[in-house]
Amino acid sequence: MLNTLHASPGLVVEHAFAPPVITGTSSKEALDILFQALLEVARRHEPELEAVLHGDADISTFTPEMLARALQVQGIWFQLLSIAEQNAAMRRRRQIERTNGRSALGGSFSKVLEDAKASGIKAPQIHGLLKNLRIRPTITAHPTEGKRVTVLEKFRRIYLVLRELELPRWTERERNGLMNELRDQIELVWMTGELHLEKATVEREVAWGLHFFDETLFEMLPEVMYSLEESLAQHYPDEKFEVPPFFQFGSWIGGDRDGNPYVTAAVTRATLQRNALASLQRYRDGVNQLGRMLSITERSLPVPETFKRELAALLAESGDGRAIAGRNPGEAYRQFLTCILRKLDATIARNEGRASSGPDYPSADGLINDLRTLEKGLADAKCPSLGVDLVRPVRRMVEIFRFSTVRLDLRENTTRTTKTLEALWLQQHAKGKGTAKPPALESPEWKAWLLSELAKPRNPERSFDDLPDDARETLATFALVGEMREQLDREAFGSFVLSMTRSVPDVLGAYLLAKEAGIFLDGAGTEICPLPIVPLFETIDDLRAAPVIMKELLAVPVVRRSTRWQGGVQEVMIGYSDSNKDGGFVASNWELYKAQAKLTILGNHVGVPIAFFHGRGGSVSRGGAPTGRAIAAQPPGSINGRFRTTEQGEVVSFKYANRGTAAYQMELLASSVFDHALASEREAEALPRNEFDDALEALSGASRAAYVNLIQHPDLVTYFGAASPLDELALLNIGSRPARRFGARSLADLRAIPWVFAWSQNRHVVTGWYGVGSGLKSFLDVRGAQGEQLLKRMFRDSRLFRLILDEVEKTLLMVDLEIARDYAGLVADEGVRETIFSMIEAEYALTREMTLRISGGKDLADRFPLFRDRLNGRLPTINQVSREQVELLRRFRGEEDEDKREAVKAALLLSINCIAVGFGATG
Repeated sequence: MLNTLHASPGLVVEHAFAPPVITGTSSKEALDILFQALLEVARRHEPELEAVLHGDADISTFTPEMLARALQVQGIWFQLLSIAEQNAAMRRRRQIERTNGRSALGGSFSKVLEDAKASGIKAPQIHGLLKNLRIRPTITAHPTEGKRVTVLEKFRRIYLVLRELELPRWTERERNGLMNELRDQIELVWMTGELHLEKATVEREVAWGLHFFDETLFEMLPEVMYSLEESLAQHYPDEKFEVPPFFQFGSWIGGDRDGNPYVTAAVTRATLQRNALASLQRYRDGVNQLGRMLSITERSLPVPETFKRELAALLAESGDGRAIAGRNPGEAYRQFLTCILRKLDATIARNEGRASSGPDYPSADGLINDLRTLEKGLADAKCPSLGVDLVRPVRRMVEIFRFSTVRLDLRENTTRTTKTLEALWLQQHAKGKGTAKPPALESPEWKAWLLSELAKPRNPERSFDDLPDDARETLATFALVGEMREQLDREAFGSFVLSMTRSVPDVLGAYLLAKEAGIFLDGAGTEICPLPIVPLFETIDDLRAAPVIMKELLAVPVVRRSTRWQGGVQEVMIGYSDSNKDGGFVASNWELYKAQAKLTILGNHVGVPIAFFHGRGGSVSRGGAPTGRAIAAQPPGSINGRFRTTEQGEVVSFKYANRGTAAYQMELLASSVFDHALASEREAEALPRNEFDDALEALSGASRAAYVNLIQHPDLVTYFGAASPLDELALLNIGSRPARRFGARSLADLRAIPWVFAWSQNRHVVTGWYGVGSGLKSFLDVRGAQGEQLLKRMFRDSRLFRLILDEVEKTLLMVDLEIARDYAGLVADEGVRETIFSMIEAEYALTREMTLRISGGKDLADRFPLFRDRLNGRLPTINQVSREQVELLRRFRGEEDEDKREAVKAALLLSINCIAVGFGATG
């Protein structure tokens, strides 16, 4: 039997809408309203599902069609519950700010700057940090978002209506109207369905990513910049700070070719144009709105002479100055904005490939300068507040998003880039020599060839027509960089991320491809690559090799010249997902920490600072963790005001679907980076680093040994494939990219996302805890009581160790071995089943015991009451759905009748979606 779906302990849900409350809506009432609206929709369409919502139904007796409806209604409730929780969190933050001031709000600029001022941080240090501050969350196309855009839009509307219901101003009639709208939106979700009916395309992924900019980010990111300006003025009132557009967004959508054959050069070109159009249209709307508002006549306010001259120049440039002035006589500011609007229209037409008359904006810089002129003109006319309040937000928007919305990264793996390089070598050496063969990739000859080609002048007459299709496609993608930077915006691209980087020649090869594609800045093609080449170190072996690789790479002249031109910083990407899949949770975190620490020291030594791009996912085992604590746990000096991180799938919609939440999440990220740069090095001086590091090294080695013993077990692949919905995940159609890079069926080729996703679905969740118990026990066995005291001190004083244990403890709460055994029952071979499951069962018991022993807790996650309450409210339903999923997997895999199999498939996919939504994460 299902337990009730509502999450708040003691919440009583009546069977009909409660009488409207005119004084506003509390958190409890919000949950009540949402539940009652869903209940009413269920009664209207499927009365049998009312019992499901109340927890009184035995859904094991349902037909596949009715079971699919039951699973859908459970998934919808989880979404509504999340909306209510986000709304409640916003209310709590506002209440704290109203009661105690902005500085009392954790994760705010005001709090960080208040602490900085109290600890003696002077204004020059703040100026220096602002100068170097660069933050870029990067939205990826990783397939971990189960919701369609049309459903996201409806949930967004539900959130907005719920927020309106908070207000006490409504009459009973008006409030009833809002209630009806809320129910209508839930009904539309019910009838739309959340699952993708067919495989996602890259074009749809681009639309999904731009949805968040249109709904929240265009508007709210300038607000975050203003929040910093306001906080600086509050805590350093005697200083004038210049806040640059330090916070920008990156994207991989439409540029990530790694294992995705659907991302071609043509797709990347279309993506860039669509991204540009999104920002240009938003600026057009903003300028149009300014034109309606700034109806200032010269009779009321004299126009400064300087602004008159600027206006005259713009009118003359337009070629239609007389008509523009005649349409708005005496309204200089409207005339100025009309000129801007026409140039924007011409820019949009150029982007769309349409002909237009009159001048356009070659880049965002021209529009920024015109808006600055308008802002200054208002200030000179003694109306500075109009410039600050009306014009500056639009100007800020353009500075942040420019003519590209995002900085699009290109990504490819070394297997593909190497094949292209070998094709170039053969083209150069194999003419008339049918037996010619490229040197071995690890040989000195291969590296020497790369360096020699990089040092030679480029041959502009070289033809690539006889290269294989894949090689021409790779070069065409590089060639886009020069073309689109000139056509759209110089910041249209972020960087080229090289997956599976294993050696210096891997990275040199990417430089050579950029040169051959003609994007080097000098005519000879030997000097500077304008596109940052970012090596991605993913596995533990790669992370360990990274310092040696980067030391040699940064000594190569073309790399040093290019890095200096790009701003003097070399970016390195580090992978949380694959390092975890490779070595387990503790080893991954420790190896990532060590690599960053060593690379930071290296960068300081060679005079090229290294900035890190963190390849995180949503789940804990893929780097997902509370933002502030995760940043605080990074090595001292490793951030230094520069921070990039991936935002993937369901994390994007969780953070950025609603404006208040988006503003909070962006400020939390930025203030955490700010705080790390100001405080972490100073705090680290008091910690016994060598003692803690030695302990983490020992824990990492022992935990990794236990983890590897599991994943390298010869029966694990058989067990995992049968005891989880691994193969069925591909049927969800939640991403354009295949689950495996090269189509092989090995564990090594399986991407980290389905690896984590499937283990969370079957309630084993081994990726977030397996091996931790063995690591702790081994340490205590060797070091005894002194070792235990050391670990307890580390739990208190080491941010990294504390973060690891905290997240392990919370993950253990998601594990259910009773349900996991049900999944294990899907494994046909009893010997395989019992061998693997008994290993997991024993390690779980050990990890639970050891974790609580060090943390001092009586029960799992009792230090996280909000997390426990949230999860406990969901677990009864998640558990029931998990059990149903086991039966659905059994029926789906054994059903031979195609029609019946399709009916079971629909219910199975909804069960996967429901569990993912319940836990708030997929992969």
